[in-house]
Amino acid sequence: MPGADVLLVSLGGTAGLRAADALLTDSLRRAGARVALASARRPREWRTFAAIELAWALNARRAAREAIAEQRPRAVLYSTTTASLLAPARGAIRFDAPAAGNRPGRHGIWQRPVEQQRFVAAPLLVPWSEGALAEAPPSPARAIVVPVPVQASGGAGARDVAAITYGANPHKKGLDRVLAAWRAARRGEEQLVVAGLAGHDEPGVRFAGMLAPAGYRALLRRARVFVCAPRREDYGIAQLEALADGCTLVTTPSPGPYAALPLARELDPRLVSGDLAGALRAALDEPAPGYAERAAALLGPWAPEAVDRVVAEQLLPALA
Repeated sequence: MPGADVLLVSLGGTAGLRAADALLTDSLRRAGARVALASARRPREWRTFAAIELAWALNARRAAREAIAEQRPRAVLYSTTTASLLAPARGAIRFDAPAAGNRPGRHGIWQRPVEQQRFVAAPLLVPWSEGALAEAPPSPARAIVVPVPVQASGGAGARDVAAITYGANPHKKGLDRVLAAWRAARRGEEQLVVAGLAGHDEPGVRFAGMLAPAGYRALLRRARVFVCAPRREDYGIAQLEALADGCTLVTTPSPGPYAALPLARELDPRLVSGDLAGALRAALDEPAPGYAERAAALLGPWAPEAVDRVVAEQLLPALA
C-alpha cells in the first residue's frame, strides 16, 4: 500500500504493547487514515537493559527504513521511545513511560541522553497518560495524550473469587509483597488467583498461569478485588481492565505514571496503602458503596469511543 498516511513503527516487545499498537492502528483507520505497520523483529536476549534496548532499537530502525522506502508515508509514528532512539527519519513518538523515568542509573546509560535528543527533535509526542508526559524530557513538541482504550469485557457474574493479581514480571509487579499481604489478610476459604504466571499452589493461592485475554478477563469478572503492589508502574493496563470489569482495586502508592492510581484514590483512599493486608481486609469486609458504578464513570476517557474522538479530532490532524 504505497502512499500510506501513517507508518506506525511498532516495537511490540510485549503482548501488551502489541495489543496497544493494534488498537491504535484500528482507531486511526476508523478515522479514515491509511495505516501501514512496521514491526521490529525480536532480538535475542541480552544481560542488561542497555544492551537489549540497543538490539531492539537497531531492529526497529531496520524495519522503519524498509517500510519508509516502500510506503513513502506522510507521517511516521514510533511506538515506544526505544523504537525512536535510532530512527532513520523524524517522526512522532508514542510512549507509556520515558527512559528518563523507567531507566535510572546504568539501566539507561545511553538511552536517556539519546531519548532527550529525540524528544526535542520530535514533531509530536503521544504519551499514553499525563503521568508519562510529566516524566518525559523537556520538549518544544506538541503533546496529545492518547490512552489505550479499556472497556468492560462482558456482563458481571457471581463474584466467587476473593482476589486476583497479575503476576507476569513478578519482581516489578511486587508479587512477593502481594503474597505476603494475602497470607496475613486471608480468612477462611478465601482464595487469591495469580494470573499470568505459573507457580506452586498453596492454601488460599492458586496460580492460573498464562491465559488467553478472554480467559483472563473472565476471571476478572468473577473477582471481588484486584490487588497489586508494583515497585513501579509505567501505565497499569491490568488495573484499568480490573476496574472496567467491576473489581475493587487495592494497591500500594507506587511510583511511575500509573494511570489507575488517582482513580483508586478517588474511589476509596483506604485501599491505596502501604498496609496492603489492611487494605485487602477493608476491601473485602467493608466495600465502598457504588464502587463499580463510580469506577465505570471515571473510566469515561478510556472508553473506545472517547479515544476514537481524540484520534480523529486531534491526533490524525496533528500527524498530517
